[in-house]
Formats: sequence, structure tokens, C-alpha cells
Amino acid sequence: MIELTHIEKRFGDNVVLKDISVTIAEGTVTALVGPSGGGKSTLLRCVNLLEIPTSGAIRLGEERIEFAPNRKTGWDAIQRLRRQTGMVFQNFQLFPHQTAIENVMEGLVTVLKWPKDRARARANELLEKVGMAHKADAWPATLSGGQQQRVAIARALAPSPRVLLCDEPTSALDPELAEEVVEVLNRLAAEGTTMIMATHDLRLASKVADQVLFLDGGLIVESGPPRNIFQTPQRERTKKFISSLNMGNDYEI
Repeated sequence: MIELTHIEKRFGDNVVLKDISVTIAEGTVTALVGPSGGGKSTLLRCVNLLEIPTSGAIRLGEERIEFAPNRKTGWDAIQRLRRQTGMVFQNFQLFPHQTAIENVMEGLVTVLKWPKDRARARANELLEKVGMAHKADAWPATLSGGQQQRVAIARALAPSPRVLLCDEPTSALDPELAEEVVEVLNRLAAEGTTMIMATHDLRLASKVADQVLFLDGGLIVESGPPRNIFQTPQRERTKKFISSLNMGNDYEI
């Protein structure tokens, strides 16, 4: 279980997240949607402490950390929580000097100190899962954006994290390549992988997510299943945002 309690995040006088409380069950997919600057990516990055909340508390499995404005969070506590997460970034962030399989192996060998043979076997298994086994020895520069993102997903899954965090996983891709990534994430969801994703791609959210959180101005304005949020939103702010996307009646869940 992932539990965020009264999370606030400030950058100086700018309050980016305001009293965010949400519980996410294991084996579910949660999509964070909303306008740019609404707090989606910041909330996602707070979950694995790439951004340290100003106040509130985070529980991830058995690990719970409380935050306060004048309290420094210990590095050991940060690492214990962060090791339970895997992160997929918008721009892939593969190591250009390593092949696809070496990218997936890197954290297992360097951080977890796995023997190379064991790490290679795990990497091969994951590349197969994301449909990239045939490109195991390819360099990132020779891969399409969709292929690079699938390798990045395999790398994030390598240490068997409790939750996979995806920050705009399809936004850097054209629609055809994005569909490759959507299919991989959909398969992972079907297998019970816990995921939280910040996305502008509402088709991704509708296909993969169990629940949607609509964020604006650092607040959760509305939450619920994708069909409710995208077809029958209750809040005027949500209605305005959905209608601005011109999704119309051809939008299918």
C-alpha cells in the first residue's frame, strides 16, 4: 500500500502541492492528470523522494517517513523508501555508452551487487517481457523512441520494485511509437504491477488506470475511475479541462 498524508511541497513561497492525501492499493494503476503546472510530476517525484515534501507523511509498504519544514530527512530513510520504487522518465535517460541489456543490468550489478550472470539473466527476462529481447545488444542511439522507452521500463523493473513510477512515459513519442509503450504498460497492469503515472495522454490513462486523480493548482480536484472522470466529471474545473481537449463523443474507454 502507498499512503500519502497531508503532503505539502513548497519551493520558496510557491506552494506546489497543497494538503494531498491519497491511498493507493497494491496491484492498481493510478493516473495523475491535469494541466501543466498542476502538480502531477511534483507529486510523482515526491513518492520516491526525488523531491522531499515540505510536510506530511509517506508510507510505502512498511516504510513510513514524516516530513516537517525544519526537519532533515535522513539519507538512509530516503534510500530505504527509494529502493521500493522504479522510475520511468519522459526522455528515457538511458546510458548512451551501454547496450540495451547493459542498461537493464547496471543497477543490479552496481547498486545491488548481483553477479553479472544473474543480472544478465534477469535483464534478458525483462527485455523479453517488453518485446525488446531482439535488441539486447543494440546501442540506445540506434533505437526508436518507443524502443528506448521500453528498455527504460525494463530497467526500472529490474530490481522488482513495489511500485513503478512513470513520468509522462509517452509524451516524447509520436502516436504510433506511443502505442508500443501503452501496450507494454497495459500488460504490466494486467499482471498486477502497481503503477503511478503522470500523463497528459488521457487515452493511456483510460486504458491502463484503475483510478484517476485530476490535479490543478496543487490540489486533487476530483478522483475516480477513468470512465467517471473523462465522461461524467462532477467538478466544473474537471469538465472544463476535459472539454478543452476536444475529446468529444469519439472518445472511447
